[in-house]
Amino acid sequence: MSRQENYASLPVALTDVAAPQPALSLIDAVAIIVGVVIGAGVFKTPALVASNSANETVMMLSWLAGGAVSLVGALCYAELATTYPHVGGTYYYLARSFGQNVAFLFAWARMTVVQTGSIALLSFVFGDYASQLLRLGAYSSSLYAAGAIVLLTLINVVGLQQSKWTQNLLSVAKVLGLLLVIFVGLISTVPAAPVSSTPSSPPTWGLAMLFVLLSYGGWNEAAYISAEIQNRKRNIVRSLLWSIGLITLIYLFINLAYLRSLGFVGMAQSEAVAADLMRHTFGGFGSVFISVLIAVSTLGAANATIFTGARTNYAVGCDMSRLGFLGRWKQHSGTPTAGLLLQAAIVLLLILLGTVTRKEFETMVDYTAPVFWFFFLLSGISLFVLRQKDPQRSRPFKVPFYPITPLLFCAVCGYLLYSSLVYTGVGALVGVGAVALGLPLLFWNRE
Repeated sequence: MSRQENYASLPVALTDVAAPQPALSLIDAVAIIVGVVIGAGVFKTPALVASNSANETVMMLSWLAGGAVSLVGALCYAELATTYPHVGGTYYYLARSFGQNVAFLFAWARMTVVQTGSIALLSFVFGDYASQLLRLGAYSSSLYAAGAIVLLTLINVVGLQQSKWTQNLLSVAKVLGLLLVIFVGLISTVPAAPVSSTPSSPPTWGLAMLFVLLSYGGWNEAAYISAEIQNRKRNIVRSLLWSIGLITLIYLFINLAYLRSLGFVGMAQSEAVAADLMRHTFGGFGSVFISVLIAVSTLGAANATIFTGARTNYAVGCDMSRLGFLGRWKQHSGTPTAGLLLQAAIVLLLILLGTVTRKEFETMVDYTAPVFWFFFLLSGISLFVLRQKDPQRSRPFKVPFYPITPLLFCAVCGYLLYSSLVYTGVGALVGVGAVALGLPLLFWNRE
């Protein structure tokens, strides 16, 4: 049994080894999940989905299918999270299912590739759009990106209350801004570009779904706050269902708004659909508004990703002696301070790397996607394994239509793993190589 499982019996005075407390309400949990999912993707991927769809009906069905796939996955995660509420989330499920070695490699991948790469990407997008409002010189985007990471990490280090209220405010501002974009698009009557019969590139539905599910990615972060949610037996499931329902509605309506304002081919040919929509309606003011909205949206997604990412670092620190410094939870602030600081240091290094290469979006998608979908597939398989290994465990929520629902989830993950390998090519090797670098540390911990 790991230290984390014994925390409930420790005295409150032992603040450095205190357990995470259930301090997040249902609204807090929904704000975090929505904050993680709705980032920069909603302003970038709709055009890519349109260009890979045969027509607007196929495009809208793709976004609806993305919500359905996310719902299927959420039902699987709801069983895992309510049965094993643990700050390590997927790390903990994999440890119980496949052993500590697999779990550590997942945590290492999340620490060095998936989570930190996502945070770095979001911070660069924030920097790009903040620079549209006030430029800070030749390296303006990088300076804004680094500044955002330092500021958000400090807010999270100061305390749970500060970080969750920051997230709530950013999520509310983001949703209100998106609702305004939707309203503007729906009342628009004249397409900004001439409508032709077909998009400029041949449709590829598999690639379209890869971009759709990239936009939906992040709802599984609920697993990492499961130990901190109040009334977790009910609110874990409710937070997932409410979040995915809200996100799906926003995605469907904003794509309808884009269609209404730009037309199908106008969407497919646009490099910045939201900016084109607002510029078409409000001119220069619309461009400023969308820059502010995207900056707020990416800032909210980065903060939520920082919040959940540090929880995995803390969990692996509880289980591995060589990384024991990460397994300290500050009772006073309610935060894993060491996990937050290490995560920030890695992200700042990635920002430095991105400043040199300047290929942020493509690089991050290339080497994060295969690793992400591989471990996502393992998490789906872990549900079957844990039902067999731990049949007597109380399960407050059981996934409906078992085993069909988790089998469907695993099939989708397998397909997306295959698609990501096909479309990324050499980039996938970079992610695999980064995960492999964790093997020496794993062997060192055994000594």
